[in-house]
Amino acid sequence: MTTAQPRKIWLVAGEESGDQLGAKLIRALRARLGGDVSFHGVGGHAMEREGLRSLFPLSDIAVMGLVPVLKRLPSIIRRGFQAVNAAVADRPDALIIIDAPDFTHTVARRIRRRRPEVPIINYVSPTVWAWRPWRARKMRAYVDHVLAIKPFEPDAHQRLGGPACSYVGHPVIERLSELRPAPGERRPLGEGPIELLVLPGSRRSEIVRLLEPFGAALGRVIPDAGAPVALTLPAVPDLAGEIEERSRAWPVRPRIVVGEAEKFAAFRRAHAALAASGTVTLELALSGVPMVMAYQVSKLEEQLGRFISVPSFVLANLVLRENVIPEFIQSDCTGDKLAAALAPLLRDTPERRRQIQAFTRMDALMETGEAQTPSERAAEIVCQVMNGRREAPARSA
Repeated sequence: MTTAQPRKIWLVAGEESGDQLGAKLIRALRARLGGDVSFHGVGGHAMEREGLRSLFPLSDIAVMGLVPVLKRLPSIIRRGFQAVNAAVADRPDALIIIDAPDFTHTVARRIRRRRPEVPIINYVSPTVWAWRPWRARKMRAYVDHVLAIKPFEPDAHQRLGGPACSYVGHPVIERLSELRPAPGERRPLGEGPIELLVLPGSRRSEIVRLLEPFGAALGRVIPDAGAPVALTLPAVPDLAGEIEERSRAWPVRPRIVVGEAEKFAAFRRAHAALAASGTVTLELALSGVPMVMAYQVSKLEEQLGRFISVPSFVLANLVLRENVIPEFIQSDCTGDKLAAALAPLLRDTPERRRQIQAFTRMDALMETGEAQTPSERAAEIVCQVMNGRREAPARSA
């Protein structure tokens, strides 16, 4: 009688958000596979708490922004080769790369060349639908299946000739109970102060670029709001002090909150929001909060962005397939333009009602049709691919 060999799964994340996804996936995989599985690779504290043996600290490669990456590029390249060599020597049953495509896809390509028998799953699709679409077809050479977290991505991969792709659900849908207000938690407009969320982002570069036009917009909107306005600004701990200093000249000082519990409590109270681009637009839409989106990047990033082809930079607009949320990018991100779009959202207007009505479609558009969390659905497909079913059933939106 032979005993089955324990499974050995490699996971490679490249940044903190991937670490959080990886931790939930490890938990879901262990629930499916039992104790006969070990996890190795590259991850952060969350993945390590779930049992991952990380080769090196995630902070060695989790660098944001073009200039910081260039400064540390030699070290990042060395860490990439270290991960490849270790995975090749370890002969895993599967490799899961998580987001951060500039790092993780380079690792995957090299492992595929040296260990072509190892199934490779990509958790979080690169933005091939917006930027460098030819990457989708190239991925077929080294990715067996993509686990997408945006419902429109399977169709995009099919259209662009990419690998098999399944929508497993966005992590934010696991937190709907934290986003949705309880009865009486969000007061109707006109009953007390207007609760306005200000969300300038979680990176210092975003804070530096957006706080000035945000403050200018608030200076125009608040005096004519018709009611007192209470500002809440969720911040990451490292930037809270700088945000407080930079917002001193605003017409109303924001209440700066730190931590996810405070952030989501503010979502549940909010009547409207002024927000930076990113996942936060999905969170606001699912919470039913009308918003204006703004974003600014460096001149170099703007030049690179000229190659982006997408009908909107707002994720919620892309899910809805309708540009219901106004967006102001680069030179359009001015106090005057932001104020003109934000002011109608502070009253019962057609602009406000249009957004709220559109947001009622979000749940149906983002559901997977399965009684599983995104992590559980992702773990199911990983197991299918690992067991030899490389063409696991793709799910379109």
